[in-house]
Amino acid sequence: MKINAIGLPVEGTESLIKELHALLADYAVFYQNVRGYHWNIRGSQFFELHLKFEELYDDLALKVDEVAERILTLGGKPDHRFSSYSILGEVKECDITSDAKAAVKDILETLKIMLGRQRLLLADASQLGDEGTAALMGDYIRAQEKLVWMYAAFLGE
Repeated sequence: MKINAIGLPVEGTESLIKELHALLADYAVFYQNVRGYHWNIRGSQFFELHLKFEELYDDLALKVDEVAERILTLGGKPDHRFSSYSILGEVKECDITSDAKAAVKDILETLKIMLGRQRLLLADASQLGDEGTAALMGDYIRAQEKLVWMYAAFLGE
C-alpha cells in the first residue's frame, strides 16, 4: 500500500481530495452569494444583516483557504476556477436580491447542503484515519449548526 507524506494511504486520500474539491467549490460559491447579499441588502434590517453577512463572508473566506490547504496537505492541487465550481459543487449562484428574508432563507438552504457534505467527509475521513480532515469538518459542523439556529430564529422559525 502506497502512503502519502502525512502517513495516509494514497488510494483513500484521493477520494477525500475529490470530496474536498466539491466542498471547496461550494464554499467559494457560498462566499460570493453572501457577498452579494451584503452588498444588496435593503430595508429595516439593513444594519443588522449587513454586519452579519460581512461576518459570514469573512468566515467563509477563511474556510475556502483552509479547505484548499487541506487538499494540498493530502497531496492534491486545489482548483480555483469558477468554471469548475459549477460542475463540482452543489451550491448554485443566487439571484441578486435585496430582500432580507429571501437572503436568510437561501443561507439556511445552503447551510443544509454544507452540513450534509461535511458530515459525509467527516465519516469518510474518520474511516481512513484522517484526523486532520475529520477535526476540520467537526469544527465546521459545530459552528454551522449554531448559525442554522441563529438564522432560523431571525426568521421566527
